[in-house]
Amino acid sequence: MMKRKMIICAALALLCKLAYAQNLTVDAPNLVATGENFNVTFIVEGESKPSDFSWDAGGDFQLVWGPQKGSSTSITIVNGKQTRSVKYTYTYILSASNSGKFTIPAATAVVKGESISSRPQQIEVVSNGASQSSQQGGSRQEEQTRNQSGDGNISDSDLYLRLHLSKTRPVVGEPVTATLKLYQRVDIAGFDDARFPSFDGFWSQDLTPQGDIQFVRENVNDRIYNTAVIRKYVLIPQKSGHLTIDPAELVCRIYVRTASRGSSIFDSFFDDGYTTVRKRISTPAVTMNVSALPSGAPASFGGGVGKFNISARVSKDSLSTHEAASLLVTISGKGNISLLEAPKITFPPDFELYDVKTRESIDKSSGGISGSKTYEFPFIPRSHGDFTIPAVEYSYYDIDAGRYVTRRSDPIELKVARGKESVAQGESWTAPSVAKKGVKSLGEDIRFISVKRPQLQTRGYFFVASPAFAIVALALFLLSVLLYFLLRKLAARRSDVAGARTRKATKKALKRLRAAEAYLKSDVYSAFYEELHKAVLGFVGDKLNLPVSMLSKDNIAERLGAAGVSEELISELNSIIDDCEFARYAPPSGHDAMAAHFQKAATVISSIDSTMKNRHRNAAPAATLTVLLLLLAPGAANARTDASQTDMAYIDTLWTRASDAYSRGDWSVAAEGWENIAALGFESPELYCNTGNAYFRDSRVEKAILWYERALKLDPSFEDARHNLEIADARILDDIESVPQFFLKSWLRKLSYTLDSDAWAWLCLFFFALTLAMLLMFLLSGRVSVRMAGFFTAIAALLLSLSSLAFALSQRSDYIRTDRAVLMKPVVPVKSSPSDDSATDLFVLHSGTRLRVLDNVGDWSNIELSDGRQGWLKSSSFELI
Repeated sequence: MMKRKMIICAALALLCKLAYAQNLTVDAPNLVATGENFNVTFIVEGESKPSDFSWDAGGDFQLVWGPQKGSSTSITIVNGKQTRSVKYTYTYILSASNSGKFTIPAATAVVKGESISSRPQQIEVVSNGASQSSQQGGSRQEEQTRNQSGDGNISDSDLYLRLHLSKTRPVVGEPVTATLKLYQRVDIAGFDDARFPSFDGFWSQDLTPQGDIQFVRENVNDRIYNTAVIRKYVLIPQKSGHLTIDPAELVCRIYVRTASRGSSIFDSFFDDGYTTVRKRISTPAVTMNVSALPSGAPASFGGGVGKFNISARVSKDSLSTHEAASLLVTISGKGNISLLEAPKITFPPDFELYDVKTRESIDKSSGGISGSKTYEFPFIPRSHGDFTIPAVEYSYYDIDAGRYVTRRSDPIELKVARGKESVAQGESWTAPSVAKKGVKSLGEDIRFISVKRPQLQTRGYFFVASPAFAIVALALFLLSVLLYFLLRKLAARRSDVAGARTRKATKKALKRLRAAEAYLKSDVYSAFYEELHKAVLGFVGDKLNLPVSMLSKDNIAERLGAAGVSEELISELNSIIDDCEFARYAPPSGHDAMAAHFQKAATVISSIDSTMKNRHRNAAPAATLTVLLLLLAPGAANARTDASQTDMAYIDTLWTRASDAYSRGDWSVAAEGWENIAALGFESPELYCNTGNAYFRDSRVEKAILWYERALKLDPSFEDARHNLEIADARILDDIESVPQFFLKSWLRKLSYTLDSDAWAWLCLFFFALTLAMLLMFLLSGRVSVRMAGFFTAIAALLLSLSSLAFALSQRSDYIRTDRAVLMKPVVPVKSSPSDDSATDLFVLHSGTRLRVLDNVGDWSNIELSDGRQGWLKSSSFELI
């Protein structure tokens, strides 16, 4: 520790010694002419007088006179403290006979026993003569007389004005230093009538130092001029192209020598031989070629051109709720500081924000292009907790690197404490209420892409115009007709007693056969044949719907023959009847005979029943046809996506690549990938909307509008495309009001856009099926109230079905139309006729404007805007939706 203190004390002592040490400096011009006398002064500043001073001019200069010794003392009193300063000077007059660059040798002096010396100084000597104000000697006086003749004619090479630019080929926003400088080799008495450039197309700031104009010597083409900076500006071009700076003018008052006006001695006494003349000088016009900034600027680009850094901090270290604070963002560096826009800050949602304040600090000594700009973002946190202000991004164009550069500050962590509430003892306290407010939108942007590949369809496919739609509609109609006849027949059967007896004949016969079988197993002879006789005769009577009185053999044979029963079966039936009647009155024939009769009766009944049922199966083909139509309909509906597995795999690859390119910000590659899928003949609203998103991010708003419109043309109910289109519309220049539509037409169109065409088509089929169902209820119901309900419901369902069909067909019609387009070129004049020469410009349109194509003539198209205005423009300037 002690060693460290000693080092510090030694350093302080050394600094004090250096502060009070006396130095030897030299004051001499840096530019002189050959043969010109000039002063060289050596200065020793301090309280002690030098005891010895020596200097040798050397062989490069001739000593004309000197040294001239002198001293001066100055005393200053500040806040009662007196300061005394003494200067000792040694002045020499020198002259140089040769041109070139030479060095004044160092001088030495002894002060308080210590030797000090000056630094060598370089002087440039030119041979073409000095300006008038510094000329001396007879030959110089003669040249002065020639340059300033009595008529006041001053040469343009002896007095002129120039505007110097630090750069003549900048980019938009790049600062350029412009210096207006006066060059003179004559004596000037003053200036009048100064006119400075207006700098159209530039942002400008005057950087001229305050005070009197100072002249300095300069070597211009080996001639010495006295130059002075009249004005100094920093210029920032605001647009690209060739920008011309108009001339600056100045009227100078110049001393010139006049000839003697007479030989009188009084004329010589009162006339000094000089007069003042006026000369107007001006700068030539200067053209600057300004280049536009390259495309692809980041979203955080704030107009900066140069090289900058960014920093951010909060004005307070600790915060409480409802306490005001500020975020201070400082952008510093070199460039167009004054034109920097405020960066975009993402504050936590519950922070209340106020207007941004700005202050800047410009270093004028650097030409006005260095400094800093601070943006103050006042805010008030309305809730407590831990919050984060994300890193502030700011992008600028780096001139040296030739690209956009993004700077980021560090994220700022904020801990907001709960505001303190104090209540005096004994006082009542009411909990503060929270003022509820709506959720404020912090920003608006397009919605993100559909990452997963959607269901693609063949271009131009609409279900309402496909065979599948017709097949389903026809199947529903045939099914309803079939149901009508089936239900009619079912109702008739329910009301037909005879038919019911016929249908139950087989069931009753089987029941009696089972009873006869029980008697057979018990060997009850008479009861068996009694039950078997009833089973056979009962079956025939029920099947032929004949009363018992008409069950004679002849009548049975006639009726069964008419029913298509063969003679053999009729004969066997009669044989069974005879056997049963004989056995009832004859002695028992044994168990085997009973079993044979039972088997024969069962076989005959089964055969007759099968023969008569085959005649009533004619409705099967119609039912089969209807079922086939219903089975074919789904297959036809799926025809929209018929594609090989190879095609789908390739499309999946394209979709994945495009989505990945979009995620990493490679917008052009993403758009190209989705366009390749569309080029294969497939489409979907998600595909078109994704393509529009890629173009929107690539700052090609007109292409984005085109693809959003295509998505809505395919599916007017697609909300993502409609939302993104509204965002894109805000980026175009033309604001064209549409001609108002009849409110009913506008309402119907809005209703139509709630669903896509396929959804309306399926809804049409649903209401069509409901119409047929209600029509069946009206035709088949026996109750009046049910028939009325079915009738009116069928009418309503039919109207809804027709409306849905109209909406579906209307959307398909809009899709097929090719008269809507989007303007692609940045600026297009609309002509009165299809001609470049003889036509009149009616109005000007900008990219992204939607229009309707009315007619085509060659490579010209007659277009109409939404407000009804019409005109002609080149077909190549737009793309059809």
